[in-house]
Amino acid sequence: MQLHQVKPKNINKSKKRVGRGGKRGTFSGKGAKGQLARAGRKLYPEIRAFVKKIPKTRGYDFKSFKNKPTIINLKDLNKHFKDGEVVSPETLMHKGLIVKIENRVPVVKILGEGKLEKKLTVENCKMSGSVAKVLKVKETTKPDKSPKDILTGPPQSKGLGGEEKKKIVKKK
Repeated sequence: MQLHQVKPKNINKSKKRVGRGGKRGTFSGKGAKGQLARAGRKLYPEIRAFVKKIPKTRGYDFKSFKNKPTIINLKDLNKHFKDGEVVSPETLMHKGLIVKIENRVPVVKILGEGKLEKKLTVENCKMSGSVAKVLKVKETTKPDKSPKDILTGPPQSKGLGGEEKKKIVKKK
């Protein structure tokens, strides 16, 4: 017997070439089939689907940060107030016609819808021109509390001021 006549007991098969680029055998950690298993796979961000569903809107919409006044009509004042009463943001809150906004008393504007058959005094409220005619307001006078003071409340000091220190010293 010569060397070229010797045949191996087991025939050498060529190795099966499984998923290249990994140490995990057949699928190389990519799962079986589908988009994720392919070379050069690209997954689009999930938010793209949500953005595509939203319709296109045109223009620029800016909503003002300014607080708009709470509106009360003359017919509401006529219904809820008696003759000679004072109309102010505080009394409107007590009657339940307005509510606090962000824990503050809002600025109130009185509009001229309806008729007013009672004599009322209005304080710390804005009003339209027609209401001013009905209430016969000749000049607008500044109230002792401006609407800004009503919104924010009294100024809060961070410590004792000079006058307060003097008062304390005198008392001792």
